[in-house]
Amino acid sequence: MISEDQFRQAKLIWDYHHMGHRLRKVDVAVGLGSNDLGVASFCAELYHAGLFPTLVFTGGSGRPSAALFPRGEAVHFRERVLELGVPDSAIVLEPNAANTGQNIAFSRQVLADAGITPSTVLLVSRPGMERRSFATARRVWPEVEVVCASEPVSFDGYLKRIGDEKLVLDMLVGGLQRVIEYPKLGFAIEQDVPEDVRSAYESLVAAGFDSRLLST
Repeated sequence: MISEDQFRQAKLIWDYHHMGHRLRKVDVAVGLGSNDLGVASFCAELYHAGLFPTLVFTGGSGRPSAALFPRGEAVHFRERVLELGVPDSAIVLEPNAANTGQNIAFSRQVLADAGITPSTVLLVSRPGMERRSFATARRVWPEVEVVCASEPVSFDGYLKRIGDEKLVLDMLVGGLQRVIEYPKLGFAIEQDVPEDVRSAYESLVAAGFDSRLLST
C-alpha cells in the first residue's frame, strides 16, 4: 500500500504526463502497445465517434505485457477492438515494435506501405504515457501534427483498475526518466519539467519505485 505522500507525488507525475490536447478528427490513430488493454477499448470508442478512419496498433511482446499478451500487444489490441465492433478493414497491424521510438517509426512505415501518408495523427496511449509519446513523435515523425489522448480516468481509479500500485508508480517514474533523458540521446524532443515534478520523481526513486528505470 502506498503512503499518502507517495500518492501525492505520483499524482503530480501523472498530471504532468497528460498533455491536455483537445480531441478532434485526424487522418489516422495509432494505438500504442502497453500492458493496458484499456488503450484498445478507448480506441474503439474514438473510432465509433468518427474521429478517424484508420487505426494502427503497434507493439510486440515486452516487459511487463508478455504474460498478459503472449501473442503481442498489437495482436491482442486488434482482437479487442474487433470485439467492440471496429471493422477489420479499418485496422493496420504493426506487431514488431519494442519501444516507443519503434512504435512511431514502424507505424509510419506500415502506413506508408499501405499507401497512407497522414498529416494529422492521434496517438492513443495508456494514461501516464502521453508526454513521452508526444516528445518521441515530434522527433521521429516531425512532419505530422500530433494529438495525444488516453482513457479519461482518475489516478485513483486507474490504480484500482490496474490493481498493482507499485507497477503503476514504477512505470510513471520510468516514463518521466525517459522524458528527461531521451532528448540527450536524440530519441525525443526536450520537455520542460517543473521542479515539483522533479522533486516527486526523486522522492519516489529513493523510495524504491525503480524497476522501470533505465539501466546505467
